[in-house]
Amino acid sequence: MARTMWDSTVGKKTVMAVSGLIMLLYLVVHMIGNLKIYFGAGEYNHYAHWLRTIGEPFMHYEWTLWIIRVVLVVAVAAHATSAYQLSRRDIKARPSKYVHSRPRASYATRTMRWGGIILGLFIVWHILDLTTGTVHSGGFQPGHPYQNVVDTFSTWYGDVIYIVAMLALGLHVRHGFWSAAQTLGVGSRARDRALRTAADVLALLLTAGFIAVPVGVMTGVVS
Repeated sequence: MARTMWDSTVGKKTVMAVSGLIMLLYLVVHMIGNLKIYFGAGEYNHYAHWLRTIGEPFMHYEWTLWIIRVVLVVAVAAHATSAYQLSRRDIKARPSKYVHSRPRASYATRTMRWGGIILGLFIVWHILDLTTGTVHSGGFQPGHPYQNVVDTFSTWYGDVIYIVAMLALGLHVRHGFWSAAQTLGVGSRARDRALRTAADVLALLLTAGFIAVPVGVMTGVVS
């Protein structure tokens, strides 16, 4: 039954919707945590350490964090796979030739596709920059996330990469939230305006909340 559902278009859209909502929940929590940087190095570093001790003593050090990471990896993989397969299925379903030259996909669809690619590349860069320190500018300091964040956003390219990715995230969330609601049966003609407003507000808050961090460093509020 699970295989049959996965093979269907509805099944793939459902997987996209559920995995997208899982990632959205994480993003909201992650954004709130990021804003702790405005309370100083001590508060921010304490928060980063707390993430590694969630569930202690029942859970060992970093176990809960690794569970969260695994769930996110599965969600990202499921989201990307279902999106790619739905896109390929959509292309195959179209006529091979068009009488009039016109875009093959709507603005929202193209935005979602390119936004997804940008966000995928950003995730890789973000991990290599602030988790492993592989591409980090300056000297990466394990256990000092506050200073590492300040270092990253003290470079013009670190700011550009992050801000562009967050703008792409906002557009992705704006369309994705509404689309997920339709897929999961929450949407209706009567609720359409409320859902679109909620999507707009959520996208705006997430974009502004995440961009507030590099802006804080660039303006010297965070240093």
